[in-house]
Amino acid sequence: MKVAIVHDWLNQIGGAEDVLETLVEMFPQATVFTTIYWRDGMPPRYQTWDIRTTWLDRAPFIYRHHQPYLPLYPLAVQSMDLRGYDLILSNKSGFCHGVRTGPAQLHVDYCLTPTRYVWDYQSYAAREGLGRLANLVLRPLIRWLQRWDRRAADGVDHFVAISREVQTRIARYYQRDSVVIYPPVDTDRYRPSDDPPGDYFLVVSRLIPYKRIDLAVRACNDLGLPLVIVGEGRDRAALEAIAGPTVRFRGRLPDDEVSELLAHCRAFIFPGHEDFGIAPVNAQAAGRPVVAYAAGGALDTVVDGQTGLLFHEQTPESLANALRRLDSTDFDPAVIRRHAERFSVHRFKRELRAFVEEKWREFTGV
Repeated sequence: MKVAIVHDWLNQIGGAEDVLETLVEMFPQATVFTTIYWRDGMPPRYQTWDIRTTWLDRAPFIYRHHQPYLPLYPLAVQSMDLRGYDLILSNKSGFCHGVRTGPAQLHVDYCLTPTRYVWDYQSYAAREGLGRLANLVLRPLIRWLQRWDRRAADGVDHFVAISREVQTRIARYYQRDSVVIYPPVDTDRYRPSDDPPGDYFLVVSRLIPYKRIDLAVRACNDLGLPLVIVGEGRDRAALEAIAGPTVRFRGRLPDDEVSELLAHCRAFIFPGHEDFGIAPVNAQAAGRPVVAYAAGGALDTVVDGQTGLLFHEQTPESLANALRRLDSTDFDPAVIRRHAERFSVHRFKRELRAFVEEKWREFTGV
């Protein structure tokens, strides 16, 4: 079959792009359709792919500032010409599930999440600090986007969710069933160390508001615990302003240094509410326990008392209590590592390929 992979936008690297790269590995002859493609800002290996963009790719300054153009993305997605393709695989966190398809095409959507700022606008507006005037202007647009997004979901033949949290949202917002296939995590990159762990706790994250790194900073301040924070983002200055003497900011680091920090940390802290969350799986692949907020993807990836500890209120006090409990909890690095292997790239490829082949047989009757 002739395969098209549809991706929302290609101007930044994140978990969605990890999934995209794995899909291209699975279907190396596929054409990649996307709204915009920042050729110089994305990995050079992408230049070997057959990438096709839309008219939106010519918009001024869109590669670095794509948010102001969000109302145009549904129109750009619907302008994609997918005629001649048998299988459409959309890798969605925005609007790309809304591509136009015909009755002879099978459309499988790998749903990273129903569009967050459309369906959870209140939280998004609060997080971004949008004022009253901006809210008044945006509310009618958000209502229109919700109607469009809901209708677009009707054009998908089968939904695949990245976690039980996203599966629930697909049912709530789209009134559609889905199966859960966890996203690919490069667990082979990380290995447990034979050395005893260090005394520091670790965060590896973009430093932006919804990641709630402030909880880790405040909890470690209160307990006087060493905390190492790897990553950059617009919250760094605010986090440094509240950090005590035991908190160190390392910025962006090479992968090998991150691997070393993961393998030797006392525990990895994951205080945000994520759709899935790859970083906690990386930590577990390195044999280290994770202290995570009990919501979203962490409920799929962290086994309380076995591969880490869950805290149930998104407050510094609740996180601090979980950190105290670490002293009385024994963790086996080998058990933690085996659990992480449930989320490997190989497992993802096997499960998704089997799902697609099953649905293709049903679709064609062959």
